[in-house]
Amino acid sequence: MENEKKQSRDHWLHLRLTEKEKLQIHKSFLKTTQRKLSDYARKILLGKPMIASYRNASIDDLMNELIKLRKDLNGLANNFNQTVHKLHTLDHGLSLESLLKHYEKERKILFEKVEEMRKMTNKLGAEWLR
Repeated sequence: MENEKKQSRDHWLHLRLTEKEKLQIHKSFLKTTQRKLSDYARKILLGKPMIASYRNASIDDLMNELIKLRKDLNGLANNFNQTVHKLHTLDHGLSLESLLKHYEKERKILFEKVEEMRKMTNKLGAEWLR
């Protein structure tokens, strides 16, 4: 397996499929743990072992939403840290007023995202309890 990772794959195998065949292959691919269609096809063609199990589509969708929320929260946390840093370096009142307005705007967005995460967590909990 170590040797397989080091080799570059620079040869192509072209196949022509009907729409029905393509859909059948894609449907079978979705029932496996493989993340890339090319990896799935390579294992099938070479007769290599593969884990074929059903993935829970609702959990996949939920994970995509949580990943998006995490990215949003990371950006908000970064903005918040920058605002606090600016607050520590301020030396006159006008900038402080502007900074406080910006802080309130960012705080509101942050709380909205936290509420979204709470709802998604509740949804995940409900799915898990079924």
